[in-house]
Amino acid sequence: MRERIRQWYRNLVFRKRVLYSHLAVSLIPVIILGAFCYIQTRNLLINREKEVLRETLEQSVITLDSTLDAYKNVMDNLTWDAKIKEALAVRYENNFQMYLAYRDIIDPILFRIRSLNPKISHLTIYSSNATLFSHGDYLKTIEDIADLPEETKDYQIHWKGTDNGRLELYCAIYPDTTADRNVVWIDVDYNATFVFLKSLFGDDYGVKIADEAGGTVFSWSSIDGIAAAEELCFETETACRDYVMEKKELSVNGWTMWLYRPLKTVSQSASTIPVLIGMVVIFCIALILLAGLLLTKSVVSPLGELIRNIDQIQEGHLSVEVEGGTRDEIGHLITRFGKMMERLDHMVNEVYKSKILQQQYEMKALQAQINPHFLYNSLSLINWKAIMAGQEEIGEMARLLSVFYRTTLNKGKNVIDVKGEWDNTCSYIRIQNMMHSQKLTVRTQIDEGMFSYQMLNLLLQPLVENAIAHGLDHKTGEGERILEVTGREEETDLVFTVSDNGCGIPLESLSEILTAESKGYGVQNVHHRIQLFYGNAYGLSYESQPGVGTRVTVRIPKVWKETAS
Repeated sequence: MRERIRQWYRNLVFRKRVLYSHLAVSLIPVIILGAFCYIQTRNLLINREKEVLRETLEQSVITLDSTLDAYKNVMDNLTWDAKIKEALAVRYENNFQMYLAYRDIIDPILFRIRSLNPKISHLTIYSSNATLFSHGDYLKTIEDIADLPEETKDYQIHWKGTDNGRLELYCAIYPDTTADRNVVWIDVDYNATFVFLKSLFGDDYGVKIADEAGGTVFSWSSIDGIAAAEELCFETETACRDYVMEKKELSVNGWTMWLYRPLKTVSQSASTIPVLIGMVVIFCIALILLAGLLLTKSVVSPLGELIRNIDQIQEGHLSVEVEGGTRDEIGHLITRFGKMMERLDHMVNEVYKSKILQQQYEMKALQAQINPHFLYNSLSLINWKAIMAGQEEIGEMARLLSVFYRTTLNKGKNVIDVKGEWDNTCSYIRIQNMMHSQKLTVRTQIDEGMFSYQMLNLLLQPLVENAIAHGLDHKTGEGERILEVTGREEETDLVFTVSDNGCGIPLESLSEILTAESKGYGVQNVHHRIQLFYGNAYGLSYESQPGVGTRVTVRIPKVWKETAS
């Protein structure tokens, strides 16, 4: 077994051997450190959760004390308000006096208190003054209370809260000058007072509030498996071993609040430690892997990069970037290879550009061989002589040749108006039709708006020549020999089509008609000129079916006369 592992290790490529060795040596201390961190961090997190429970309880007590203290202040203001006492002590002789007391004293004071304390749902004063009648919810007779608590005689604020959804405050108003018994009774919105206790933690916790007598004021729990909070013992923090529990007394009324959570929930946060440790280990592995990759890259990657560059060159991409970067043997080899490719790419570009210039020079030389004025004058003289002799067909031929060569030579310029190119093509077609004894059916159509643009000269004539010489002249059978030339505008392009119903082009020849390797049909130069002048997005496209005909489409961009070069 050991020998097999050793042999497997020896058979690894050099890059993997360095990488695996680096990982094996580096991971051992990472794993040991991770286990130690897990044990220590788990204990710290459990203690921290207990501290959070205690701090949450203290903050909740402060919040609840603040709310209850506001209610206590309302009660104090009412029980010691001199105007209220005076209104309750007066012996009213008629309803109008009672109405003034309600309007000017009792209603404004109680309404203001209700408006400033929206959590107070009911506010009522009960009075034994026989001359006062009940007035809505604000004032009622003492007989309206079925069982008046005896505690009201001590003139202290008493709190009455139950977990059935009621929280009440009541206190007797101290009599200054009368023997009447007056009690202020306040009902507080129970849910609004304690609702914040239901969102202290995400889940799995419980809250209980008990009054001084031990009665339950509020109890709520989100812990699964607990039938009722009373099943727990709230007297001591260690009463239940399965729970972590904290308690604190409210300063306003002496109530006691308990906050408890299951021990499994408290320790659950520690369960994330393995995940964190695992993430740290993964991060360390990533760093170690990165270091290993950098190590192997410095040794092996230069050769791999050189191989990839060679593959690109084999696919025909001569413009590759090769960087040596080092002074060792591999770096020297890569540097020399890069310089060789730069030189080769430069030479290829120079040869390519020189051939383009050579074609331009050859065209200019060809145009320069003919004296344009001598040619035009000679053709005009032939036209005049033919007309004088009554040979109109010869005169038309001379006139068409004059138009054709005038636009073809174009004063040596490479760009011509669309109208000039169209007239040149139409002249050539009429000459060919005359040479074919008017046996060609010619259809020409162009959008006159195209005459506002310019284009390369001699683009359409070679295509028409191909359509006649290689298409219509080889058509077999009877029937019309139709040649159709059209021009139309699109959004940003000018599109010309030259169609014939000749013999068509074989499929194997059609796929190579625009490439330099094919025999051609005299169209490669047209296609290359368009792409060199306008870009690779433009040029020729062919559609053909043997025995049916051929259609070639020329697409060039719109160039206004003023902006043409």
